[in-house]
Amino acid sequence: MNVTLYKQMMKVYMKSFMNYAFGSAFYIMLMFWLYPSIAKNTKAIDELVGSMPEGVGKAFGLNGFGSAEAFISGEYYGLILVLILSIVCVQVSTQLMARLVDQGSMAYLLSTPTTRGKVAFTQASVLTTGLFVIMAVTTIAGFVGNAWFLGDDYTFDTSTFIQMNATAFLLFFAVGGISFLVSSLSNDEKKALSISGLITFGFFSLDLLGKISEKINWLRNISIFSLYRPGEIVNGNADLGVSSIILSVIGLLSFSLAIILFRKRDLPL
Repeated sequence: MNVTLYKQMMKVYMKSFMNYAFGSAFYIMLMFWLYPSIAKNTKAIDELVGSMPEGVGKAFGLNGFGSAEAFISGEYYGLILVLILSIVCVQVSTQLMARLVDQGSMAYLLSTPTTRGKVAFTQASVLTTGLFVIMAVTTIAGFVGNAWFLGDDYTFDTSTFIQMNATAFLLFFAVGGISFLVSSLSNDEKKALSISGLITFGFFSLDLLGKISEKINWLRNISIFSLYRPGEIVNGNADLGVSSIILSVIGLLSFSLAIILFRKRDLPL
């Protein structure tokens, strides 16, 4: 790793990371603030959700409202957090690699006493650090929201909450790795952004469609988003060991392949 480059890139992107982190923290605090009023009408809301087509509930993570973590898993972790981190992965990975090549800045970086491998590894570390910061702030905000809005009046399973956050980080470590791989192979920023966005939101759409109907449930098998199931984590039905290993391997392989191929490819310098 090039420590000087890492520090400079973190300085450049930290404001953006913190904006996303505080945005995520705001939304999850909002969920905690809303839950006490939701909990008073749990039975009626559950009946309403139960009257909906089964696929709709699955697609949008409506997992019941009997506990705070169940409410948050559906209302926040099932959609809002996924969208926030998908945007981070696609945008930042493109800016860290493809933009530098497209604008000619990569030539200046590589003219310094460093190597392509170190540059790529450093940029990958910046993206991973940013994802970690966002999830860490989100997790802390969840504990603050629990203490502030729920207190002793409502039960809250902290271990389940931590598992949801850890799995979300691993999912987007994998998504970020794939996006970073695309960016490392691209000379054009817009093209890299389009391809990464298509892959990321394509996977998300396949998972969403697969939840709606049992007839097309097989679509989930080709989406890495199917490995992220916050509702099942809350219910205790998720196989966290297998999904965590698969997501970690996908992320590590994608980042490693991006670094190796970036070292070997021809660059328009």
